[in-house]
Amino acid sequence: MKRDLTAALIVVGNEILSGKVADSNSAFLARVLRQAGVTLRRVLVIPDEVDVIAAAVRELQPSHDVLFTSDDVTIEGVALGLGRRVVRHPEMEQKLRDLFGERADAARLKMADVPEGGEMVFEGGVSFPTLKVENIYVLPGIPELFEAKLLSIKNRFVADPFHLRVIYTNELETSIAALLNQTLEAFPELLLGSYPKYGSSDYRVRLTLESKDEDYVERALQHLLKLMPPGSVLRTE
Repeated sequence: MKRDLTAALIVVGNEILSGKVADSNSAFLARVLRQAGVTLRRVLVIPDEVDVIAAAVRELQPSHDVLFTSDDVTIEGVALGLGRRVVRHPEMEQKLRDLFGERADAARLKMADVPEGGEMVFEGGVSFPTLKVENIYVLPGIPELFEAKLLSIKNRFVADPFHLRVIYTNELETSIAALLNQTLEAFPELLLGSYPKYGSSDYRVRLTLESKDEDYVERALQHLLKLMPPGSVLRTE
């Protein structure tokens, strides 16, 4: 039995929607999860509005094994989406008081507010823990912190790996579209991607074949290679 996990990400930020800041967290999360064998099925970008965050949580949390989100406003939104109160986490509060001492004012202590039932995950040697409530992980919005926190907990999300094979061809995508369709008809569970390359390059299209079944992807690869026109395959990986 193959172990499969699905994930979704809620990107919270008016700055993302306005174009003031480019979102890099979703791409980083996708790469890390793919390496772990986890399928990222949804990325939802929404504004900093508690009701909107709560609605997104209600939609995505039950239908995915893991849900990631970030941003300070997220705490209240996640709590509302789960029908819980926002409470002060005693262990986190003490950690903040130890860190800031007399400077531990209300604004700093607010970082200890969590949805009721939330737990602090201390893993990976990071200075501050990651908030987890049910199957939801709340990460910082700042890319450097987001990446560090995600890497610190990535071992929690390990599924059977994807097996990837790649074909580089000098054919135009339109010239081999029918061959790709034939391959998908023969191997309907195959994840087949076609990525044209424009401008200066040694190939025209990069084809990716993926499956969690290594034998399946190898058979699909050989099937497609036999369909490709003579001399059209530059190399495989």
